[in-house]
Amino acid sequence: MVKVNVLDHPLIKIKLSVLRDKNTNHTEFKANLNEIASLMVYELLSDYKPKEICIETPTNSKTIGKCFDKEIVIVPILRAGIGMVEGIKLLLPQARVGHIGLYRDEKTLESHEYFYKMPNVPKDSVIIVVDPMLATGGSAIDAINKLNKDGFSNIKMVSIVGAPEGINNLKQKVKNVDLFIAAIDEKLNKDGYIIPGLGDAGDRIFGTK
Repeated sequence: MVKVNVLDHPLIKIKLSVLRDKNTNHTEFKANLNEIASLMVYELLSDYKPKEICIETPTNSKTIGKCFDKEIVIVPILRAGIGMVEGIKLLLPQARVGHIGLYRDEKTLESHEYFYKMPNVPKDSVIIVVDPMLATGGSAIDAINKLNKDGFSNIKMVSIVGAPEGINNLKQKVKNVDLFIAAIDEKLNKDGYIIPGLGDAGDRIFGTK
């Protein structure tokens, strides 16, 4: 089962509007993308149950504190997913980073894997898969299924905008994944781009065409 969480916080909506604007340059685009990623991961971990530890304060007092009890791995889907990593690591500097390289066939819209590298972490680690766009859902599905085959099951997917087609596809083809998304847009056009969308997120992050 895929649980869809639409995060419509006012700060996210404002920064998403900057991303949508065709006049936003790549520096502003990347900065706002990372800021949204930070806001989204804050919500993503709202139900995380940390481990209790004993802390001694500067007043020589002891108190109960909290710490992470699992490894956290951010897994960007190359290349656009890289644009969200920095924002998440601002809140989770200890997080490790894996990579999944997928490209989309422009004719069939199917994704193909060309790179996969994960850190050596326990299989119950929290895996945060990131990709700004959830269009057909093909890349996200392939990435999550690859991680499942590798033994990871605690997987969360973070996207900025998605199309209903991609979300429905995800629901049909993966299991037990929480999807966190800032906006569900209207549809895909004939070329597989999200409408109204953001354009090509990878190009807009890196200033390419």
